[in-house]
Amino acid sequence: MRKSKLQAASLEGNADDVEAAFYDALQNGDIDKLMACWADDDDIVCIHPGGPRVVGAMAIRATFEAMFGNGSIRAWPEQARKVHAAAAAVHNVLERVEVLGPEGPLNAWVIATNVYHKTTQGWRMVAHHASPGTPSEIQEVSGSPQVLH
Repeated sequence: MRKSKLQAASLEGNADDVEAAFYDALQNGDIDKLMACWADDDDIVCIHPGGPRVVGAMAIRATFEAMFGNGSIRAWPEQARKVHAAAAAVHNVLERVEVLGPEGPLNAWVIATNVYHKTTQGWRMVAHHASPGTPSEIQEVSGSPQVLH
């Protein structure tokens, strides 16, 4: 099911607002709201932790629909690092994801980069790249790296 132009046009605000709507949609298992956050572009990209590169709205929607089949995704962005320009924004966040363990809810960590472009419909996500994290991710490393790659 392809989102309508009306759905895409109803999401207003800046990249921060789109990011808040994206995580709200994850937490509520709302596929239509989640897809309204994405740009209407064939080259949008999503990489889930440990997964392949998923390209295009239909493929991205299918991956989130499969995940929502197990319920909503209780994820909250924390420790955001943001770079904004006139028509692009990059947010690197530490996602705190609530997972159900044998003894109840536990926190897992995911490191994600969300990229937004200002489109004719307003700010929209064009890339979401998430990698598995560890509890040590709560403390970030900053400063000059010893090795460049």
